[in-house]
Amino acid sequence: MGMSKSVLAKVLLGTLALFILSGCATMFKGSVQTIPVMSQPAGAEVIVDGVSYGNTPLQLRLKTNKTYVVTVRNDGKERTFTITNQIGTMWVVLDVLAGLVPVVVDAATGTWYELSPEQINVVLE
Repeated sequence: MGMSKSVLAKVLLGTLALFILSGCATMFKGSVQTIPVMSQPAGAEVIVDGVSYGNTPLQLRLKTNKTYVVTVRNDGKERTFTITNQIGTMWVVLDVLAGLVPVVVDAATGTWYELSPEQINVVLE
């Protein structure tokens, strides 16, 4: 038995309303980004803004509206990286095309931002 036209119309209308009432970036990517951290040799400590997050290899889940200082340390050797956030132009364009509400939602939640670099792979030998 198929969906009636009125049920299908309600589903489509609900989906459209969700799209219009939420920001494009909020709806499709969220405000957290996963940054893989790997090292040679493996097992290096990963410190983000002074807090230890564990040992490599690991996946950092970081909010996209901030900048972070990441230190990878092993056997007295260390490398420090800055993960910066930048506005993803594509999200802004999509929001502007969708209307005022998505612009406000994404700007307020910080989901316009993307982190760079997208991964850290360091040699500590």
